[in-house]
Amino acid sequence: MGTALFIVDVQNDFTEGGALPVTGGDAVAAAITRHLAAHADEYELIIASRDWHDADGDNGGHFAAGDPDYVDTWPVHCVAGTEGAEYDPALVTDAVTHHVRKGQGQPAYSLYEGATEDGETVAELLTSRGILEVDVVGLATDHCVRASALDAIEHGRRVRVLTDLVAGVAPDSTDAALAELAHAGAELAESGA
Repeated sequence: MGTALFIVDVQNDFTEGGALPVTGGDAVAAAITRHLAAHADEYELIIASRDWHDADGDNGGHFAAGDPDYVDTWPVHCVAGTEGAEYDPALVTDAVTHHVRKGQGQPAYSLYEGATEDGETVAELLTSRGILEVDVVGLATDHCVRASALDAIEHGRRVRVLTDLVAGVAPDSTDAALAELAHAGAELAESGA
């Protein structure tokens, strides 16, 4: 029974100075790097996701034509090949075993909605290696971290959200997301980093 680490969307557009910045995003990136330095060998798989939206079009209505509602529509962000789509520079990805891109031409929140460059899905990666436990870290707690953790639970994995290695958009929605995850069966724990 192996364990995987999901690093969700620690990208320039989601950290300070980006198109959709999460307060504390840079600090989360640095803290995840410290966690990896101390604990990477405890994970059989380390999967990092990135939004990787198409430059042309609205990505299935994901990019707002006018004013975004910040629920279903958003400002342009994480366009494939741009600086905004790259990992935050404080996140050292040397230990990452698989990089997943999601949201190519469509809305995508969960890491499960993406695939590696070879076309492997996260579900396939976990199943092929008998992974039953997943630690989840990254951005944003109330959006893509939430969706990724809920999908992992739905796929039968035991999930821990490392609460000192996540940051959310707003306090109320972050608290609600963590409560929802705990209710769904996720363990909320600190990394000890």
